[in-house]
Amino acid sequence: MTEESLIALRAENLTKQVNSPEGALTILDNVSFDIDGGGSVAICGPSGAGKSTLLALLAGLDEASSGSVWLDGTELGSLDEDGRAALRARRVGFVFQSFHLIPALTALENVMLPLELDGANDPRQRARDTLAAVGLAERTRHYPNQLSGGEKQRVAIARAFAGKPAVLFADEPTGNLDSATGEKIIDLLFDLNREQQATLVLVTHDEQLASRCDRRIDLAAGRLVPDS
Repeated sequence: MTEESLIALRAENLTKQVNSPEGALTILDNVSFDIDGGGSVAICGPSGAGKSTLLALLAGLDEASSGSVWLDGTELGSLDEDGRAALRARRVGFVFQSFHLIPALTALENVMLPLELDGANDPRQRARDTLAAVGLAERTRHYPNQLSGGEKQRVAIARAFAGKPAVLFADEPTGNLDSATGEKIIDLLFDLNREQQATLVLVTHDEQLASRCDRRIDLAAGRLVPDS
C-alpha cells in the first residue's frame, strides 16, 4: 500500500475569499494538511475562524478561491458539480447540528433515501440494519416530529453510515443536544468510526470531544495554527 493510498483527505494551499461591502474578505488563508484514512480529526477554533467553511471545501460542498482538495484520492477541482455530487454519494457521509431529516419521511425512509439514490442493493434492509446498529430498531416507522433530539441525531448518523462512507463529516453534531445525550451520540460516532474504519472529521467547540480524536487541526482567523 502506498503512502498516497493512506491519505483520506488532502488540503493544499487552500484559500477561500468572498466579496463584502468592504472588499474581498479572506475566510481561509493558504491552509495545507493531510488527514490519514480511518482515524478521527477535530477541527477547532473560535467562531469565525473558518471551521465550517473548511469542512464545506473538504467535502466538495463549496469551491475554493485557490488551492486544491483531494478526497479519497480524487482532486475535487477536476470534477464538475455533478461529479462532486456523485463522489459524495459514493464516498462521503454527513452529520449536522440541525439533523437535516426530511419531515415527511419515516426514520427508515430517511436512511433509505441516499441508498436508493445511489442505486444500492436492498436499501430497505440496509437501512433497517443500520438503524438497529444505532439502537432504533423499534423506531423505524416514526417520523422526525415523533422522535427526541437524540433519536433524530441517531437517524442522521444511521443515514450517514448506511452507505459505508470513506469519510464522515460532522459539523457540531451535539450542538442541539443536552450534555448526556450528546455524550451518547459521540460514543456512537466513535464506535461506528472504529467498526467501519471511516475517517471521522469533526468540527467542534467542545474541548473534551476534541481530546477524544486522534488529532486536532486548529484554525485562527482562517489560518492554520502551527503545531496543532
